[in-house]
Amino acid sequence: MQKILVIASFADSIIGFRGDLLKAMKDQGKDVHVAAPDYTEEQKHALQDLGVTPHSYALQRTGLNPIKDTKSLISLYQVIKQVKPEQTLAYTIKPVIYGAIAARLAGVRNVYSMITGLGYVFTQQLTAKQKLLHQIVCTLYKVGLGFSKGVFFQNPDDAELFISKSLVAKSKTTLINGSGINLQRFPELALPEMDSDKPELHFLLIARLLKDKGVAEYAEAAKQLKAQGYSCVFHLAGWIDDNPSAISQQDLDSWIDQDLIEYHGRVSDVIGLIQQCHLYVLPSYREGTPRTVLEAMSCARAIITTDAPGCRETVVNNQNGYLIKPKSADSLTTALTRYLEQPELVKQHGLASRQYAEQRYDVNRVNQQILNVMNGVD
Repeated sequence: MQKILVIASFADSIIGFRGDLLKAMKDQGKDVHVAAPDYTEEQKHALQDLGVTPHSYALQRTGLNPIKDTKSLISLYQVIKQVKPEQTLAYTIKPVIYGAIAARLAGVRNVYSMITGLGYVFTQQLTAKQKLLHQIVCTLYKVGLGFSKGVFFQNPDDAELFISKSLVAKSKTTLINGSGINLQRFPELALPEMDSDKPELHFLLIARLLKDKGVAEYAEAAKQLKAQGYSCVFHLAGWIDDNPSAISQQDLDSWIDQDLIEYHGRVSDVIGLIQQCHLYVLPSYREGTPRTVLEAMSCARAIITTDAPGCRETVVNNQNGYLIKPKSADSLTTALTRYLEQPELVKQHGLASRQYAEQRYDVNRVNQQILNVMNGVD
């Protein structure tokens, strides 16, 4: 039985983001193990219920600290030596870099990496200090991906960027349609009822509360539309973490106090929120492929997102939504206004989103593509 180790940075997202992939691996008869930091007992049990073996390792998710990152490398090396996998698959920045290095040091030859997003050092205007950090990250990527047998990219822009910077050989790259979406778990949902005389539209954004997710532009669009007298509700779900790009608690409190947003905090019932809303908004500056957009598409919601890497692939303009300028609250306001003034587009674009999700983002197709590469199947 072939043994595979999946390396993650965030235990809470494994089942939601990679559960279908882990099941597909199990269905192929693989002995599947997952390494991640900071498991809860509930998360461990959930993986064990899938027949997957969890392992813990030390990781500081954000920032570069030579001492702590060296400890992460050593910790991963120890897990890999213990598990003795024939293959590893790592995703997100630090697992990709340190996972690949640790795997090769431990003698694993079939090392695979998945680039699911580039982080704030690729999306922000950088200070001199951050430019140095960018160069360090690029160097580390080049080392880690140099040890990788194959590298999966979730959008063509990220692949082209890495190839142009000589961080990865083009021959190693495979383009996939994000993480895919389970079309049965996220079924087509009826829209909330609208008053035909004066429809009130409910918008939704689910994200970590980071500047590069466009959260501030979302709040500014709410301010503009409410000032113009439109009847609309801006729902926001997510949390503030220790990412350097995080918004401040003060800003969040101000938006709530001004009644610009209806804040739901960190939620586990994503479908319940989508069901309450008419369309989904993600004004992100850059993504791998945004998972929440795929979930909303699968549930038949119109999408407004940016004409930016990873986001632009999810929308055919004026068919299942609208593409807007990144970092532009005015562009977002204009797109939202179209739905407020033409509410019949909400259902029309939502149905097109579901069709697009079925055609392009079915998780079974995406996972089969990943496993074909890892199994050496053309």
